[in-house]
Amino acid sequence: MSAGNGPGPDGRKSAKAARPGGRRGPKGQAATEAARPGLAARQVAARLLAAVVDKQTSLDGLTDAATGHPHFRQLEPRDQALVKAILTSGLRYRGTIEAEIAARLDRPLPPNAASLRHVLHVGAAQILCLDVPDSAAVDLAVASAADDPRAQRFAGLVNAVLRRIAREAARIDAATADPRQNCPDWLWKRMVEQYGEARAQAIAAAHLARAPIDLSVKSDAAGWADRLGGRAIGEYAVRLDAVEGPVSALAGFAEGEWWVQDVAAALPVRLIGDVQGLSVADLCAAPGGKTAQLCRAGASVTALDQSAARMRRLTENLGRLGYTAETVTGDLAAYAPETPFDAVLLDAPCSSTGTIRRHPDVAYTKDDAEVDKLAALQLRLLARAADMVAPGGRLVFANCSIDAREGEAVAAAFLSARQDYALERVAANELGEFAIAVSPDGTLRTTPEMPVAGAGSGMDGFFAARFRREGP
Repeated sequence: MSAGNGPGPDGRKSAKAARPGGRRGPKGQAATEAARPGLAARQVAARLLAAVVDKQTSLDGLTDAATGHPHFRQLEPRDQALVKAILTSGLRYRGTIEAEIAARLDRPLPPNAASLRHVLHVGAAQILCLDVPDSAAVDLAVASAADDPRAQRFAGLVNAVLRRIAREAARIDAATADPRQNCPDWLWKRMVEQYGEARAQAIAAAHLARAPIDLSVKSDAAGWADRLGGRAIGEYAVRLDAVEGPVSALAGFAEGEWWVQDVAAALPVRLIGDVQGLSVADLCAAPGGKTAQLCRAGASVTALDQSAARMRRLTENLGRLGYTAETVTGDLAAYAPETPFDAVLLDAPCSSTGTIRRHPDVAYTKDDAEVDKLAALQLRLLARAADMVAPGGRLVFANCSIDAREGEAVAAAFLSARQDYALERVAANELGEFAIAVSPDGTLRTTPEMPVAGAGSGMDGFFAARFRREGP
């Protein structure tokens, strides 16, 4: 790791970068450095990166405004936004960033240098992906290392490596990054097995592109597209390529005219058909996008979710939209409705691999073992949901995974176990502009690289199957 031993770009030994401005050694330096503007944000970014890649912790959970990591919640909103930007970019292009760092080391970092690795990654992500001055990214990474007992002796190395990256490396974006390099091996293997190498490459490339924002509107998609500067997709969706500032500041949000929902996430509800006047259960319902769709269509909806916090969010969303539904907070396995429903929608917990372009941490917080575990859970929940459907009623099973173990395999296992159910094939003409998503077996499968008619390409990966319960 001789990158930290030679002279720095200013002609001094880079080891002195551990003591910027001639400050005292690490102990005296720590208090001085702690007050530096922007340092806390970089330290939190490194801490959260460690939680994601070392402990497989959800980034959404870590950065939740109410329940997230306490150090993140202590930051000012501007710094919170910076941390999210660093981590989103750093995880999306993790493979390329790691390669750029490794190319400037004489030998790999030791296995016990995880803290140093995260400091380097946070610094490099700012240089290569964000509009942060290189000098600030380098200096604050050096300060982060100097303030961390586990990385103090490598502060000079941090300085040398990041300065070389700033001078030598090209900026990373979706057009230049190698999709395979930025796809973890476990996920790449699964995608190639299921989709073939060419399509796996296309899906991995889609994961690197910044996802647009899709809105589900109550009505008049064309009118809202004009007003918000987006594109209408069918009767009830609007796509926005980019939004400056919070989505909640857009026209129509406060008035409850629309909600955020990827166009693929809106498809499973369409499989139920006309729900006007029907009783419909939305299981694992939070945050409530599908519940809102059902309310818009005139159903009498019961929404169930195990998480009290997520159910509060669903209730708040419905209140803003002016919709009402019966809400139940509890375990699906223990839920026993007084009467069966005309239709049941189960959007089951899953690996969320269909949402990697929005949530790049998923590629690092999930693995093969987790997918198998979740598929088994889905089958149990589907069996429970099936008992709640009235004879002759419909059951729709869905999730946002692109792995067949959580989709097609679960549907097949369910049909093998339940002789009172049959697959009700989805016809291409049912989904209009999304006919491409209908599989030959009559189920629904979207993937992130699929084109969206009139709105470019890209949607979340989803699976859905529709079943009919035998009845009179």
